[in-house]
Amino acid sequence: MHPLEKIVQQNKLGKQNGIYSVCSAHPFVIEASLHQALDNDSFLLIEATSNQVDQFGGYTGMTPADFFNYVIEKAEKINFPLNKLILGGDHLGPNRWQGLNAADAMDNADVLIEHYVAAGFKKIHLDCSMSCADDPVPLTDEIVAQRAARLAVIAEKTAKEKFGYSDIVYVIGTEVPVPGGATEALEGVEVTDPQAARKTLDCHAKAFEKAGIGDCWARVIGLVVQPGVEFDHTGVIDYQPEKAQALSQVVDDYPHLVFEAHSTDYQTPDAYKQLVQDHFAILKVGPALTFAMREALYSLCEIENEMFPTEQCSHLKEKMEQLMCREPEFWQKYYHGDAQQQAFARVYSFSDRIRYYWPDKEINQAIDTLMANLSSKSIPLPLLSQYMPHQFQQLREGMIDGSAKSFIFAKIRDVLSVYADACKFSH
Repeated sequence: MHPLEKIVQQNKLGKQNGIYSVCSAHPFVIEASLHQALDNDSFLLIEATSNQVDQFGGYTGMTPADFFNYVIEKAEKINFPLNKLILGGDHLGPNRWQGLNAADAMDNADVLIEHYVAAGFKKIHLDCSMSCADDPVPLTDEIVAQRAARLAVIAEKTAKEKFGYSDIVYVIGTEVPVPGGATEALEGVEVTDPQAARKTLDCHAKAFEKAGIGDCWARVIGLVVQPGVEFDHTGVIDYQPEKAQALSQVVDDYPHLVFEAHSTDYQTPDAYKQLVQDHFAILKVGPALTFAMREALYSLCEIENEMFPTEQCSHLKEKMEQLMCREPEFWQKYYHGDAQQQAFARVYSFSDRIRYYWPDKEINQAIDTLMANLSSKSIPLPLLSQYMPHQFQQLREGMIDGSAKSFIFAKIRDVLSVYADACKFSH
């Protein structure tokens, strides 16, 4: 039985078992996540999205095999047990090619799935909900399910050819907005209608059967739904358990699955515990991790500015702003308002579209300069207290070693530790 299937079964028995899913490709986030799971002696689920990683490189420049090897290499470096590491693919389908006709987009999706499975990804989110250029809007449940089943056939075939068997677990459905949070201010969000959830499941079960892969339906461990959690640029919609109770009970009728909740970033610790208890047992987190990382880096920039002459400083913040203004394609559609509001959003929006710019070569050189500067002399404690008060306390208590990188990891782990606690991973 796959480790995720065991977690699902424990959750369905009423235990506080769940798993968080790290949706980020940034090396600092990956490393911090590995350290967190190592300290918790827990499984770690890391997922690449179809935007980040595809057969053409995605926005990270990595293929599925590249990403897989990159994570494995980082795990081996810190002696993380590979049998506790699970890699997944998120929103796999025609998402990247919605501008093409459905036939061409699905041909690309076929290759995408094949590459993910052949590379060794074991958790696959099949998402064919998006309309392509010649599709009706929205697609019917039947078309979505039929396309998902087509991809599952390829996944099963690829796994058996490559490994001799398939133990892939699947997630279906997509009750979520644009990856990375909503693009407009939110008043509230609608919880998925229980009947809609049942229809999605039933359509997919029939499509799997019709495609000749009914035997792997038992490995569909999750349905993506909207439990009523969301965030926009400056606000968070908090989980309200009473509104999700009817939805929560739907999984009682399906012995092999729980719900997967996307956009759970920035919720409260109690909300995460309640979500897991209510069978939203797979919790996706992405922007909150790179948001915390950005907070750490920019706080370290303030410290750097106090410690070094301006000509020696990294000027990371200024270089990032220049880059985002020079190449606005990742944020322009999402950040509205006047010039001041857009400038604010580029840095501080919870949707954290700044995360698309971290792979840039000049930005990485600036980070290297920042790290080198702060490694050349000790950071005075008063400055740490001023700009990173929680990390100041952690350093004083001997929890971190005082290196610049340790402060970044600690900020990211502040987020991860709350998820770990909700999933009963904390020690």
